[in-house]
Amino acid sequence: MNRTDRLLAIVLELQGRDHVTAAELAHTFEVTTRTIYRDIQALNESGVPIVSAAGQGYWLMEGYFLPPVSLNPDEAVVLVLGSEVMAQSFDAQYQAAAKSASRKIEAVLSQDVQRDVAYFLENIRFINSESKVLADVSGMLAGVRRAILEQKSLHLHYFKRAGGDRGELTERTVDPHGLVHFKGAWMLAAYCHLREAMRVFKLERVRQITVLPETFTRQVGFSLHELHNERHSAIVNLLFDNEVAQWVRERPVFHNGVYEDTPEGLRVTLSVRHPDETLFWILSWGAKVRVLSPESLRDRLREELEAMRLRV
Repeated sequence: MNRTDRLLAIVLELQGRDHVTAAELAHTFEVTTRTIYRDIQALNESGVPIVSAAGQGYWLMEGYFLPPVSLNPDEAVVLVLGSEVMAQSFDAQYQAAAKSASRKIEAVLSQDVQRDVAYFLENIRFINSESKVLADVSGMLAGVRRAILEQKSLHLHYFKRAGGDRGELTERTVDPHGLVHFKGAWMLAAYCHLREAMRVFKLERVRQITVLPETFTRQVGFSLHELHNERHSAIVNLLFDNEVAQWVRERPVFHNGVYEDTPEGLRVTLSVRHPDETLFWILSWGAKVRVLSPESLRDRLREELEAMRLRV
């Protein structure tokens, strides 16, 4: 990155954050802190009102914004298509916001770029085949988002899977920390007062939700990424015949799988919450797959196959 691009990027970085230190900027742009000091001085001399304080870093004077930047066709297409994808994946409030953002982006484009973007949009489409799930939870999303922003607890009537095909309705008070949209389903990451630990709740299993007046303090060090890793701690090892390897790779059911070609076939390693989650997917491949581990999953497969044989 040349210096001119870096100076603009620094202003954008400051515009998007409350404050940032020289060390953080140096790490972001892979330069020394001495270089950042010189860049900040150059920006100040050019009229950009950057404020600094010892121990706090830098920030832009309130009310200062860059004028709209020009977008090339590729950048504009990515932003407009991104808003289209968001419109498919959110509730009515954010769908309207995504469409409004798309109109504003298109409004500031030059005529040439508008023509290119219009052409691409006619020939590129993202289709979310699982968007029908949103109809069941769209009424909850606005309240959940508000609770996350305002750090207010929620009371849930939650249909919990109790083992096998059975389920039970439970009541939980939770502190909402984050939302994850995965394969057409919304997941709420929250601190569960009952379990006294972070848990993930599937919104389509929530039968009733109430935003409580009580506020909460977020768990120190909370991370959606780390929570996902903690929940997916069971390892399943599978071996698929070579003849179906391409089809297994083509549409992975478990997004965090590791695929390795071996002389014996395609070895797949999955990280899941519980090995039983993979049971019916494995059965769908019939004799084309073998469970290498764990032994408990092999036992469950034998039980299921025997139950199927008795019903034939």
